[in-house]
Amino acid sequence: MRRISRKKRSTLANRAIAASAALILGGGGLVAVNVYASAGEGPSGSSPPTRTQNAGSRLSTIDCPEAVNGLPDVPDEARGEVDRELAAMDTQITDAYQQFADRKEQIARDPGLAENAVLGPLRSKRTASLDRIGIAIGRVGERPAGLESLAGCSLRADDSRGGNGGGRGDGNGGPGDGGQDDGQGQDQGQNQGQDGGQGQDPGGQDPGQGQDPGQGQDPGQDQGQGGNGPVAADFVDIQSVQPGVDRPRQRRGASRGTFTTDCGRNENGKFNPDNVIVAPGVSNGAHHMHDYIGNQANDAFASDDDLANGATTCRNQGDRSTYYWPVLRLQNGQDEDDVNADGGGRDQNVGEIQTPSQVTLKFVGSPVGRVTAMPRFLRIITGDAKAFTNGDANANASWSCTGFEDRQLTDKYPICPEGSQVVRTFAFQNCWDGQNTDSANHRTHVAFAQDDGRCPNGFRAVPQLVQRIVYDVPPGPGFAVDSFPEQLHKPITDHGDFINVFDDRLMKKMVRCINDGRRCR
Repeated sequence: MRRISRKKRSTLANRAIAASAALILGGGGLVAVNVYASAGEGPSGSSPPTRTQNAGSRLSTIDCPEAVNGLPDVPDEARGEVDRELAAMDTQITDAYQQFADRKEQIARDPGLAENAVLGPLRSKRTASLDRIGIAIGRVGERPAGLESLAGCSLRADDSRGGNGGGRGDGNGGPGDGGQDDGQGQDQGQNQGQDGGQGQDPGGQDPGQGQDPGQGQDPGQDQGQGGNGPVAADFVDIQSVQPGVDRPRQRRGASRGTFTTDCGRNENGKFNPDNVIVAPGVSNGAHHMHDYIGNQANDAFASDDDLANGATTCRNQGDRSTYYWPVLRLQNGQDEDDVNADGGGRDQNVGEIQTPSQVTLKFVGSPVGRVTAMPRFLRIITGDAKAFTNGDANANASWSCTGFEDRQLTDKYPICPEGSQVVRTFAFQNCWDGQNTDSANHRTHVAFAQDDGRCPNGFRAVPQLVQRIVYDVPPGPGFAVDSFPEQLHKPITDHGDFINVFDDRLMKKMVRCINDGRRCR
């Protein structure tokens, strides 16, 4: 496996789908309270409205419907072929984005070039892939109708540019009331009719007071070593964000214990641009580089048996789970060994990869009752790697700074003061359907608890993984997470992946500790 050199410096949710998460800082850690999102990663249905007209030079990226959300339940016999085609469609978007980026100035002068050089060829490739998906499903079940409606893509502007700051910094790590159109043709700023317990809209103001956050240049111009973001408007001074993290109310019978597993910080430098959950058997299925801790056998081709027998960086060898997330890079002009490799420079992910200064993996309980064991090989994805174009229905990353973790951001990177470090937090889904370790869209077999802390009907509470990753990076807007190229390194695209490979004995210990209210390791 390739090793990359390390240099140690470090909603309104889419109305057609569901609400996105709010992260609430509680006594034992972060607890996600979410409405069950039943429809995968983003909008589905007809292709989005074309945004190539009247946008001029502001056009920034390619926006395509998330094909997986237009599919019915995919039969197990067809899932491998379908997953490979879906991964191929991601590659098609990546290639088309490069075509667009190479011709951006020409397209600004001649919008018709977008159709001829970018969107038309992409639509043809997507149509062929969707047809193959239909055939694969049709061999073992009823062929889905209307998939062709998912073929069309459009160009869109980066609507986060310019001086409105926003940040949706409502202190809850979930969507605040930004009150602006997020490029999805709807007001993203109503937060499902709630205000995160604030009674006001701290996120709807400009946390940066409409100023350029420390760059001294136009926040609308392209930033980042790769030329595709982030932009200055993607950053906000954490000290200007209103604090507002509520402590969750735990009810009688709550499981108040915690279980912490120590699996290191990826000091040994295990990376790859695969994603065995979303694109099994496909090299570079993620088109961005992942940090891995825990199981060392994880790549695109890892089977459950491979994971069960893999070495682990976890101190307790009973935990062979795999924990992975996009790397964070400094945009400091330095290159890594992957500058000409898939997932790295070939996918517009460049800069100096940072080793976290701290990684905490804590499993917490339910605020309303006992938890039950997770099944072995349960797969969970939290957040949405395509949230910039999909909308924030499944966005679930939270950004903050040490010393300021009562202030949480979802769609802005924090600018931390001197002596404070950048913090990424993921609170994973905490309800399981009791049957499946995965699902066709990799989401519907798990869910977040409802607002009252209870799991949706048919789901049961399981230990909730809360993942906290800390980085010692220079103060200022000089870093970004890896992303799909067309996602422009937006902070809202941050996400985490987990496959449970605890042995039965250690999983039982975890459940007992949590249900008994103890703190265990």
